[in-house]
Amino acid sequence: MSKFSEILKQPEGRRLEFKEFLPTKSELAKTIIAFANDAGGELYIGVKNDTREVIGLQEDELISIEEKICNLIHDNCSPLILPEVSFLLHNGKYIILSQIFKGSAPPYHLKNKSVDEGTYIRVGSSNRLASKEIISELERCKLNISFDSERVYIKSVDELNINSFKEFYFEKTGEELTMQVLQKLELIKSEQKKTYPTNALILLSDDVIRREIFPYAKIECARFKGTIPGDFIDQKTIDSNIAIQSEEAYKFVLRHISEASVGYKTVYRKNRWEYPLKAIREVIRNAVIHRDYSLNGKDIKIAIFDDKVEITSPGKLLPSVDFSVSDSGQSDIRNKVLAPVFKRLGIIEQWGNGLRIISEDIDNYPEISLNWKEPGIAFRVTFSLKNYLSQQESLWVVNEPQQELQQELNKKQQELSKPQQESQQELNKTQQELQHELNKPQHELQHEFNETQQELQQELNKKQQESRLELQQELNLKAQQELQHELNKPQHESQYEFNETQQELQQELDKKQQESQQELLITQQELQQESLYSKVIKLINDNSLSRKELSVLLGQKSISGQLNETISKLLKNNLIEWTIKEKPNSSKQKYKITLKGIEFIKSLHKK
Repeated sequence: MSKFSEILKQPEGRRLEFKEFLPTKSELAKTIIAFANDAGGELYIGVKNDTREVIGLQEDELISIEEKICNLIHDNCSPLILPEVSFLLHNGKYIILSQIFKGSAPPYHLKNKSVDEGTYIRVGSSNRLASKEIISELERCKLNISFDSERVYIKSVDELNINSFKEFYFEKTGEELTMQVLQKLELIKSEQKKTYPTNALILLSDDVIRREIFPYAKIECARFKGTIPGDFIDQKTIDSNIAIQSEEAYKFVLRHISEASVGYKTVYRKNRWEYPLKAIREVIRNAVIHRDYSLNGKDIKIAIFDDKVEITSPGKLLPSVDFSVSDSGQSDIRNKVLAPVFKRLGIIEQWGNGLRIISEDIDNYPEISLNWKEPGIAFRVTFSLKNYLSQQESLWVVNEPQQELQQELNKKQQELSKPQQESQQELNKTQQELQHELNKPQHELQHEFNETQQELQQELNKKQQESRLELQQELNLKAQQELQHELNKPQHESQYEFNETQQELQQELDKKQQESQQELLITQQELQQESLYSKVIKLINDNSLSRKELSVLLGQKSISGQLNETISKLLKNNLIEWTIKEKPNSSKQKYKITLKGIEFIKSLHKK
C-alpha cells in the first residue's frame, strides 16, 4: 500500500488538510499561515474531505493551479512563506500537494491585516484567530526565548517568599539555594543594577504574588462515578508551588486506583496495580514541566473514571515531538528555565527519556490502551482499560435470558390485549363516523343508508346461509355418530339419550344463532366504516388531494384521526398512492388514485 493510501485513512488534523478544489484566496491563506505558525502541514487538493474520494485534477491544469497557489501565498501572507508544491498520481488521477514547513519568523499573518487581526493558528482541523497570549508566544519563539525566562518587575528577589522552595531544593540536591545558584539557574535576572525574579521563580515560590499572577498554575484532580464527567466521588485542588505539584497529584491517583495480587512466582505474593504507575507518574510530571504557563484560564486536569485515567495539560504538543513514536528518545523543551531546575530536583531523570519510560511501562500492561489527542489548545493522555467493556458485556450476557423471557412475556400480554384494543378502536372509529354522518344532508344520508342497508342484507344472507350449512353439516355428522352409538344400547337408554341429544342439539343451534347475530353486528360496524373509506377514495378519484383538502371537502374543522386512519388503510390496500413518492412527509404531498382504486370505484358503482 502506498504512503498516500495510508494518508487517505487519516483524519484531518493539526498537520493535514484535504480540499476537493483550490480554496478561495482567504481560506487558502489562513490555512497556510496556521501551518507556518505551528508545526507545518500538508494540504492535498483533489480529494474530498468527508469521503476521502480522490476526485483528481486535469493534467493540463496542474501548472496553472501551482502558479495560483504560489501567487496567493506570496500576495496574502506575511512574512514570506515558501511552499513546496508537488504533483502526485494516484490510480490515474492527479493531486496537488502543498507542503508548508514550520516557520522561523512567526507570527505569520494576513498581509492586508495587522498581526493582532490576521494571525491564525491550527486548532485540531480548523484555523483559529490567535489570541494575544498565543501571538506573544509566537514572538518569543522567533527570539528563541521562553515565557518562564521573562522578568517579573512587581517584586524584587529580596521581597519574594521562596523559603519552602529553598528547603525543598536543599533536601533534594544537598545544595544551598544562594543568589549565585539562582543566577546560574536563570531564576533571577539583573537589569539596571536591580535583580528581579523570572516567571519560573514566581511559579516555584510560595509568595502571594504567585496566585495573583498565575491563578491557574494548579492541578484539578477528580474521581468521577461512572465513565463520564458528572458526580464526584472525590476531588482536590493542588495549588502549591509547581515543584511539588506532580507528586501530590500522583498520590491522589494512587488513592483511587486498585492494587491486587497477580500470582506467586515464589512463596511470596506479588501485587500489581491496575494501571502502569511509572507511565502515569511520567505523564503527570510532563504535564507540569511542559505545560504552557502563558495561557490564562487553563489548568492541568486529572480525571479518574471507572474505565480510564485522563491527564490534560494546557498547551499543544511541541511541534518537534511526535507522541505516537514514543520510543525514539525525542526531547524538546517549552520552559527552558524550569526544565534544568526540575532535572536537578530529580523530577526529570534524563533528557528525552520520558516517552521511553511511558512506552516500556505500558508494554507490561497489555490490558491498558494509551491514547492521546489535542482538544483545543491542550494535550490529553488517556490510559483506558481495554476489558472494561467486556466486563459490561459479560453482565449483559448473564441477564440476557431473563430479559428475553420478560420481553416474550410482554409480547404475549400485548398479543392477548390486542383484539380487545382493536375492538375498542373499531368501536370508537364507528361512533366517530356515525357522528359525522349525522351532520350530512338528508338526501346523502338516505342514499348511503339504502346502500349500506343493501350491503348489510347481502352480508346477512350470506352469513346466515353459511351458518345454516355449517350447522346442518355438524348436526348431520353428530346425529349419525349418535344414532350409530344408539343401535348398540338398550331401548330405554336410547330413548333417554336421544332426548338428551336433542336438547344438546337445540342448545347448539341457539348458540350458533347467537354467534351469527354477533357476527352480523360486527359486519354491520365494518360496513358502516366503509362509508368514509368509499367517500375519500371517490374524492381522490376526481382530483389529487392533500390531507387538508380532503378534510375541508369532508366538512371537518381539522384533520381527524379517523381521516388519517382511512388514508393509511387506502395506502395499505394500494387503492391510492403518494404524488411525491420519494418524500412521504413533504409539505406538498398529495394522494392520487391507483389503477386498483379505479377498479374498486367501478365495483362500488355496480353495487
